[in-house]
Amino acid sequence: MGDHLGEERSVAEAVRSLERAFELLEHLADAGGEMALSELTEVSGLPMPTIYRLMRTLVNQGYVRQEASKRYALGPRLIRLGDGAGRLLGTWARPALARLVDEVGETANMAVLEGDAAVYVAQVPSRHSMRMFTEVGRRVLPHCTGVGKALLAQLPEPRVREILSRTGMPARTPHTFTDPNALVDELARVRERGYAVDDEEQEVGVRCVAVPLPGAPTLTAFSVSGPSARMTHEAVLEVVPVMRQVAAGFAADLEGSPQD
Repeated sequence: MGDHLGEERSVAEAVRSLERAFELLEHLADAGGEMALSELTEVSGLPMPTIYRLMRTLVNQGYVRQEASKRYALGPRLIRLGDGAGRLLGTWARPALARLVDEVGETANMAVLEGDAAVYVAQVPSRHSMRMFTEVGRRVLPHCTGVGKALLAQLPEPRVREILSRTGMPARTPHTFTDPNALVDELARVRERGYAVDDEEQEVGVRCVAVPLPGAPTLTAFSVSGPSARMTHEAVLEVVPVMRQVAAGFAADLEGSPQD
């Protein structure tokens, strides 16, 4: 009996350690990928010796690396896991994107924020002969795209400005935002209304509307794009509620929540 209870206790402790290790990885990700031990202690509420022990294990496995500054950073072994999960995320999203195409008639995309770029991970094309096409895997600057602005709007302003300072804000069209302050103001409006619009800012004659994906495991956005002649400002207002509904449903599916 005593041996059985001891075994159960050992399993419970192992599971708890696993949960804590994943929590620490998520704290690192939320902080931009790098934190000091003291910062991890503050945000996690765990004792420093516990965090140190778990981080050493993660370092030894390659999931975390320790910099010369002694700060901890996400490790290279996570890249393979992230790439695999990203491909699956795109596969899982296709039915939701197909529903968008059925309901709004234009090309639907999903993109994630990877480093300083918006990366398209899934697309279902419109059935119109004149339609928008973006290669899956394409990386675009976030300041001039609908998905990019929907992704940036989910970040705190200092992080947004850091990204813009690294990428620059080249003008793709006469309508592109090229002033960081103006874009920051636009992102505030995106957060307030719940959607972003690329109003011919990436390509003249193309309009795109994007919504963030609530509760997704990484910063994610859905978008619908089409020729400006079809994707009028009035059409955008009709499309947004449908996009929000589909995005919320897909996010709930990812979490394993029951649907109505």
